[in-house]
Amino acid sequence: MRFHSLDEWLSWQESLHPSEIDLGLDRIRAVLQGLGHGQLSCPVISVAGTNGKGSSVAMLEAIYLAAGYRVGSYTSPHLLHYNERVRLNGEPVADQLLCAAFEHIDQSRGETSLTYFEFGTLAAIEIFAQANLDVVIMEVGLGGRLDATNVLDADVALITPIDLDHADWLGNDREAIGREKAGIMRAGRPAVSGDINPPASLQQVADELGTQLYQSGRDFSFLDQSSQWRWQCGGRVRDALPEPALRGVFQKANAAAVLMVTELLVERLPLSQSYIREGLANVTVPGRFQVLPGDVPLILDVAHNPQAARALATNLSAWPMPGKVYAVTAMMADKEIAEIMAVMAGVVDHWSLTSVDFPRAATAEQLATILAEVAPGVEYALCTSVDEALTVLEAQIQPNDRVVVFGSFYTVAAVLQGDYNAGLSSSHNKG
Repeated sequence: MRFHSLDEWLSWQESLHPSEIDLGLDRIRAVLQGLGHGQLSCPVISVAGTNGKGSSVAMLEAIYLAAGYRVGSYTSPHLLHYNERVRLNGEPVADQLLCAAFEHIDQSRGETSLTYFEFGTLAAIEIFAQANLDVVIMEVGLGGRLDATNVLDADVALITPIDLDHADWLGNDREAIGREKAGIMRAGRPAVSGDINPPASLQQVADELGTQLYQSGRDFSFLDQSSQWRWQCGGRVRDALPEPALRGVFQKANAAAVLMVTELLVERLPLSQSYIREGLANVTVPGRFQVLPGDVPLILDVAHNPQAARALATNLSAWPMPGKVYAVTAMMADKEIAEIMAVMAGVVDHWSLTSVDFPRAATAEQLATILAEVAPGVEYALCTSVDEALTVLEAQIQPNDRVVVFGSFYTVAAVLQGDYNAGLSSSHNKG
């Protein structure tokens, strides 16, 4: 065996390929054939889009697990531990299982160079192929058409709302990005769009392939009913559904698209109403408007593009409190920072600008320059780390204030790695 620990494998994979991102399916397809798996024997759901992918995967997983199905899920990136990316029946896989998969891939790849993400995707497929599963849910990484996960043929393709992100790779407008995301569709197999205003390119690709595309608001819909809600597709209705356990005003829209996916697979994976209710009521996913209770609520959100920022701002507005909103943020330099800050400036009273230890991260000074341009006169402070920012804020915040940490997975991970799982204590309660 080349390595004996997961950390060694991952460190080696980071430097194996000449570039971190190298889109294309030729390399991974060749290695997959060498592994002898081809396509998985169970239904595969692929989930692409800009926002809502992680929440949608989590809801699908929770619903199918509630029904007693054996479920494999692949997501990225992880927050704290790499194992979070590959789950069997809702649990992250063990180091040993990942290391064994990496070893098999390494022996089978010959001279083929693989990226870090390609190695991880192949490992997930290898593990799923051996686990005798009933359904596999694959979250697409970057785009769709050329993403490593697209080596598998989706039985149902779910495309969540689309916004500007990764423009250098996917294009500068929603139409171009939509065409890339639509690349996970397959001829003769259904697809679902959770976007009520999707780019026209989604339908164009579906028409080109002969794929039936079910669009939110056109082919299926949801309706609020006080503390419950209703889903409908033609004559098919699911009534008295519970609010999804995930916070956020947009989560019912995500859930509606998820239910459309389950409906398209219902002959192969039957579901009773009770299992859907149980899954929606119990689903969890960290970092999506996750609230850590304390004297002052600490809100964690991985929002890192304009659409996600608008959703976060809407969620904050829908949960009014008389105090101030303090934002702690660190972002990647290649994101739409100005537009994100412009959106959040409407709900944030004070900014703590910082950075994270990652090559693509913007510096706190870069963030300050952009913030001063989009929101002149706004209050802000520069901090060396997320931890320092929260420590400084603990001396300032008062009851009825809120602290929201957002901007990237790395920003949220910095909180979860610290001592803030019990929330924040305000200076008012420190005597």
